[in-house]
Amino acid sequence: MSSTLAHTPAHSVIVLDFETTGLSPNMGDRAIEIGAVKLVDGEVVDTFQALMNPGFRVSSFIEGYTGITNNMLRTAQPCAEVMAQFGEFIAGSNLVAHNASFDKRFLDAELEPLNVGYSGQFACSMLIARRLIQDAPSHKLGELVRFKRIDHDGVFHRALADAQMTAKLWMLMLDELDQQHIRNPEFRLMQTISKTSKQALDGVFRKVRGS
Repeated sequence: MSSTLAHTPAHSVIVLDFETTGLSPNMGDRAIEIGAVKLVDGEVVDTFQALMNPGFRVSSFIEGYTGITNNMLRTAQPCAEVMAQFGEFIAGSNLVAHNASFDKRFLDAELEPLNVGYSGQFACSMLIARRLIQDAPSHKLGELVRFKRIDHDGVFHRALADAQMTAKLWMLMLDELDQQHIRNPEFRLMQTISKTSKQALDGVFRKVRGS
């Protein structure tokens, strides 16, 4: 990550979500939909959404889970075409995803054959929520949305809808940090929070506040 991006405000990021044929690109799974929300100063300034044809039929389980059918994918652009466009969309931005290790694996796997890289780093909203929203019954996206009464349209497991909900959760967590007198945090602080034990959080916050 460049030093410039390391100091980028946490409220200027791209929040993304993949729907996929399975859990692991190492097992031959592919992306079938990408959705993303671009936040600048906490406001949505752009979105990206596309289905993509993985080149094979998806299972009936995935059809039922996502609502993305083989018929819908039959006329979609190939993965390579969509991901080349998406590589341009994310250029120069830090990235956020809920369970980011999953989305990063698929992003890297889909971009690698295209020789397309990206300069930003990931932060995981799920890991951060575990530190900042400790009383939630679960830290799955849907549970956090319900627990925090985040406005949503009732659609789950579609990429853009999930990215939009994750973006609202991200901004809610930044607002909660603001209430603790941590204003306009840098992106790297959010990464630090995701890797800090719950017991050590107060010490991190005191250091940031200079108290």
